[in-house]
Amino acid sequence: MSTGDIGIDLGTASVLVFVKGKGIALNEPSVVAVDKMTGKILAVGADAQSMLGRTPGNIVAVRPLREGVISDYDMTEKMIREFIKKVLGFRLFKPNVIICIPSVITEVEERAVIDAGIQAGAKKVFLIEEPVAAAIGAGIDIAKPNGNMIVDIGGGTTDIAVISLGGIVESTSIKVAGDKFDEAIIKYIRRKHNVLIGERTAEEMKINIGCVYPRPEDKTMEVKGRCLMTGLPRTFTVSSSEMIEAFEEVTVKILEAVHSVLERTAPELVGDIATNGIVMTGGGSLIYGFDKLIEAKTGIATRVADDAISCVAYGTGKSLDSINAMQDGTMNLSRKRQML
Repeated sequence: MSTGDIGIDLGTASVLVFVKGKGIALNEPSVVAVDKMTGKILAVGADAQSMLGRTPGNIVAVRPLREGVISDYDMTEKMIREFIKKVLGFRLFKPNVIICIPSVITEVEERAVIDAGIQAGAKKVFLIEEPVAAAIGAGIDIAKPNGNMIVDIGGGTTDIAVISLGGIVESTSIKVAGDKFDEAIIKYIRRKHNVLIGERTAEEMKINIGCVYPRPEDKTMEVKGRCLMTGLPRTFTVSSSEMIEAFEEVTVKILEAVHSVLERTAPELVGDIATNGIVMTGGGSLIYGFDKLIEAKTGIATRVADDAISCVAYGTGKSLDSINAMQDGTMNLSRKRQML
């Protein structure tokens, strides 16, 4: 296997690309800006994100992935192609590519990811489930006969899995994650303050004052939006304790999913998880107090992995070493191991 093979964490909110021999070479938002009249791509990634909500009529900024799966095939293929070109430049030989997918995905969605990778310039495309990649990236030895639980909260999906002997034993993937937290903030501010705010403002609030568990000291943030009564700009202050209220519905769904996976898990593996603890990865795990909340509700020690946002990308990159044991196309690393 040559250096230059790449692993892609193809996320709803952002794309991370790991290049063999270099590490993470790219981390950009999964946004594409297109000219509606000509179909020409004007910008990809961070440049395109800065256009969200600010484009003239003929330019549209789109997210080609929704809730962890491809919603716009052509745009996804073009976006992957641009990112591969960005990290590798001109190459005579096509790279092998490993792409992350949610743990619960249909064959049609799986095939769309593979085809998009091939069309974007990959020699062969391999798939790996996000919780497996997250566990590898978090430094867990997944090959041992020992149960580990991963809660990966991304932009579009939350993947929860129990991993043992290199494969997923029990898992679920719910379309409730970072984007739903943003939506919850927009709805809450509209309902409580009668003000309309944009997606980017909601995301800033989530990062700066967002929490799902009481903070030792309440944090506040000044927010600007459009008053729905007057139609004029309005500036007001929001506290972190309000965020707990705004996030309640979303956090309950994630907690229920964690419970349901634990309920379906064999007692021996639950015993292992009680010893090893639950590991959280993904950008959503960085919302203040998520680990404390899961620990309080399950009674199992919970921690957020180091560099939680990059765990899936690092795991995908490390799995490039096992590429010879993988079958291209529809069979990913964990399923391959289960068959051996």
